[in-house]
Amino acid sequence: MTLELTALHWVYLSFILFIIGFMIMRRDTTLICIAGILGIGLLATTSIEGSVSGIFDSFIYAIKELISTILIISIIVALSRILIRTGINEIMISPFTRFLRTPSLAFWGIGIIMMIVSWFFWPSPAVALIGAVLLPVAARVGLPALGAAVAMNLFGHGIALSSDFIIQGAPKLTADAAGIAVSEVMTASIPLVIVMGGVTTIAAYWMMKRDQRLGRWRDGLVEDTRPLTDAASSASDDDNAADHLPLATKRLFALLIPILFAADVALMFRLNLQGGEATALIGGTAIIIMLLVTMLTHRGRGLERATAYLIEGFLFGFRVFGPVIPIAAFFYLGDAGFFSLFGEQLPPSSGGIVNDLGVGLAHAVPVNDVVSAITLTVVGAITGLDGSGFSGISLAGSIAQLFGHAIGSGIDTLTALGQVAAIWVGGGTIIPWALIPAAAICGVSPFELARRNLKPVIIGLAVTTIVAIFLI
Repeated sequence: MTLELTALHWVYLSFILFIIGFMIMRRDTTLICIAGILGIGLLATTSIEGSVSGIFDSFIYAIKELISTILIISIIVALSRILIRTGINEIMISPFTRFLRTPSLAFWGIGIIMMIVSWFFWPSPAVALIGAVLLPVAARVGLPALGAAVAMNLFGHGIALSSDFIIQGAPKLTADAAGIAVSEVMTASIPLVIVMGGVTTIAAYWMMKRDQRLGRWRDGLVEDTRPLTDAASSASDDDNAADHLPLATKRLFALLIPILFAADVALMFRLNLQGGEATALIGGTAIIIMLLVTMLTHRGRGLERATAYLIEGFLFGFRVFGPVIPIAAFFYLGDAGFFSLFGEQLPPSSGGIVNDLGVGLAHAVPVNDVVSAITLTVVGAITGLDGSGFSGISLAGSIAQLFGHAIGSGIDTLTALGQVAAIWVGGGTIIPWALIPAAAICGVSPFELARRNLKPVIIGLAVTTIVAIFLI
């Protein structure tokens, strides 16, 4: 059955191209996204009031989708504030400094640790754990916050999430859609994940060092929102909070905090907590630690200061997320957000605007090894534009099955290629609202992080596609 692309699809695609163009030119895309929401709403509802209301409703939808991420980031920032001002973080990070002594060691060390933790618990909870402990170490040895964000992002949301060897959520979705065993997809994905991860991270590291050497490096720091560096300590009227705790108490907390987070990791593994459940456990632990340290530090003023630290955390969270909500609102319309806001205005066979575009592309190209591999990469990337990474990988599996039967081989490789492309694009490496956890924890602009990742990811996808052609 042939799917007919409507005006809604073409308008959505046009605005995607506009947004990408403005991002490349380093211009703000908020107005373009709102205009896109208005245009899509007008086509879907054929009424001025419906399209205007759709702008506000789309913002609400985006906030609902992002609220758990906003909360965990805000809570971790609140915790980091009190740890910095008491000096506990200084004691807590001191053991790591002997291993991460240079910016290069910090980049690769943080990345590898992030990848390993993300394999077990997925990247969002891992970002909170890794960032709270290792980012101050990276800052101490001279790795820029944006460099640390790139490392966490590419290794966690890129390599770990696209391979998903432990939890196996991604390969299960793609394998079911392609009609093959999960083990086949995982086996086929190993060389592609290695190539994609190696090329992308090496390219990102080389570009970082080159730009620093040539004076073209942009830190991308969010103004007055650096929660995990010493600069944050000037933001409080209690700058002498470090003097309120005895050294023995600081050492006790410096030991206790990693133990508590390690206990969280053990519970996640034992109780099979993943995604939102894992994030909630870390967030609750962070709140308890923050309250305990605050009450012991400020004593009589502990109640008021606990609220103040939470306010600081939420101010940071919404300051970082504010510019992202309109963009996320637009791209959520490419998937389930459209049906939630405007109902069944697409053809009955539609799987969402983004998925429809991917299907249309697959039916518009000839079938051979080269074209099949390129198409799966492009389809995966297109379906990843909604910022999920997972919403389109079933489509990638279905198209891989179609092309694999047509050329007589390579279903597993094509499936793995579509999975890698969709998750690297949409899982959180070049879509600004998807990579917010790493950007927010590091206190950098998600847009600057997306721009920093763009070239390495494109290079990685190109090389990985070429390798896949030879493996089919």
